[in-house]
Amino acid sequence: MVAESTQELRSDQEIASSINPLPIAEIVAEKLNIPDNALTTYGKFKAKIDPRELDSSSNEAPGKLVLVTGVSPTPAGEGKTTTTVGLADSLNHIGVRSIAALREPSLGPCFGMKGGAHGGGFAQVTPMDDINLHFNGDIHAVTSAHNLLASLIDNHLYWGNQLDIDPESISWTRSLDLNDRVLRSMDLRIRRNLSRTGGFNITAASEIMAILCLAEDLDDLERRLGNIVIGFKRDLQPVRCRDLEIEGALAVLLKDAIHPNLVQTLEHNPVLVHGGPFANIAHGCNSIIATRTAMQLSDVVVTEAGFGADLGAEKFLNIKCRLAGLNPSLIVIVCTVRSLKFQGGVGISDIQEPNVGAVKAGLTNLLRHIENMLAFGVPAVVALNRFSHDSEGEHEAIVSAVKNVGSDCFVCNHWEEGGLGALELAEFVGNLSSEVPDLRFCYDLEDTLFDKISHVATKIYRAQGVEFSETATQKLSHYQDVGYGDLPVCIAKTQYSFSANPEALGAPTDHILPVRDVSLSAGAGFVVALSGSIMTMPGLPRRPSAMDIRLNENHQIVGLF
Repeated sequence: MVAESTQELRSDQEIASSINPLPIAEIVAEKLNIPDNALTTYGKFKAKIDPRELDSSSNEAPGKLVLVTGVSPTPAGEGKTTTTVGLADSLNHIGVRSIAALREPSLGPCFGMKGGAHGGGFAQVTPMDDINLHFNGDIHAVTSAHNLLASLIDNHLYWGNQLDIDPESISWTRSLDLNDRVLRSMDLRIRRNLSRTGGFNITAASEIMAILCLAEDLDDLERRLGNIVIGFKRDLQPVRCRDLEIEGALAVLLKDAIHPNLVQTLEHNPVLVHGGPFANIAHGCNSIIATRTAMQLSDVVVTEAGFGADLGAEKFLNIKCRLAGLNPSLIVIVCTVRSLKFQGGVGISDIQEPNVGAVKAGLTNLLRHIENMLAFGVPAVVALNRFSHDSEGEHEAIVSAVKNVGSDCFVCNHWEEGGLGALELAEFVGNLSSEVPDLRFCYDLEDTLFDKISHVATKIYRAQGVEFSETATQKLSHYQDVGYGDLPVCIAKTQYSFSANPEALGAPTDHILPVRDVSLSAGAGFVVALSGSIMTMPGLPRRPSAMDIRLNENHQIVGLF
């Protein structure tokens, strides 16, 4: 529980180390009441839940689903995970059984620029070191399965290519859970006189990561793995993973990874952390299995979608909710004073200085996100994540603007106060109607792939239109011709702007969305459109976070967040 002042404990790491977690078995016994055979412990404070062993009658009706998303972020992020954790803790404070359902952090951002993804202050998930590093091995399992498929593809070519695969059409990369720009493209020598071009994606962008997060169960996982299209034959027909007869081997590597991970907040409330697709280059949501498990075990599930609402929330609603039949009861848009000053044109170095004028200029970004979310037919409110350097005038400008468009804005102080800092928002959530709103999508599955991308671009990004490269046009037409035209779309673009240009801040409307390439994720069940300069294997900044991470004299990890 919150026992010490943040004036004494400045870093998230210091705060986390000041509070002793409960054994995970106590969390299960006291708050979840699930059978022993449904739990596999990984040490004292982590576990996996096998949903097959849960009593389907343990909850009379599934819990309500609340989605936490955000405005277009600053490079440091605006605290969606912190708000998700804080809201779940607050709900438990007022007697509403709540579970937070989060994504797993990737080693790439941890050692790159963004840092970890476990919340912050007194609204954290613990044990933070384990969660941000190897955790329970899920991401490593995805990496291994991805690379096993890559090696078996090239082995098939080596031994004669009985399927008559066109080597130049092979789209399956290799995968690594680190940022490494030099691995984006490389020449692969299969054998003498046979080579092809290949490369690496970060594991968070792997189709297998998306499959893990969108699969209903282990059988569905194996079916989706078999549906992966790795390339095309010389007659232009797709080559699937099942044609290589290896989907079973991939499923073996993922048989434990498919089970959600159970950890706890600093206030000893349960959290499910499972799956880790990025929202700027993938679909940005935790697993369907974890979300449904949490809904079975609680009254309210608070989940998050990555980056701004134009990315994670759009994909959560158009892809995850559509495929899983989920309907959120509420969308919470996280906003910070600094994010609006950033969107209003203030540089990062000056972002902590009071500037009501810049906040008002940046409000166009927040109001655009509110309007977009309401268009899905789901109520939307704003959680103003308070920072110590905020001014009252800045808060008043935001609250007033949100109320003027008919939404509610709650100033939250969960970073400093834990669950006690978001009680007003929790009371609002606790009083939500039991009737679930009807979700409206941006596009119909019967639309062409071209039209689906255009609908997202014009309705969510407010682009004038889409410019498809010749490569993208040819591939989309081919996907339509071979039977994949009914899939939803997942657009990969910068998180810093509604446009494909990270410098175009606020709420731009006079832009064209350039789609330079597309890829087919038939196993996951969507088509990816690459926009602007977005890369599926990120690079490292000039000074990576890895330079500040080390073991101290007591062999404890410092500098991770």
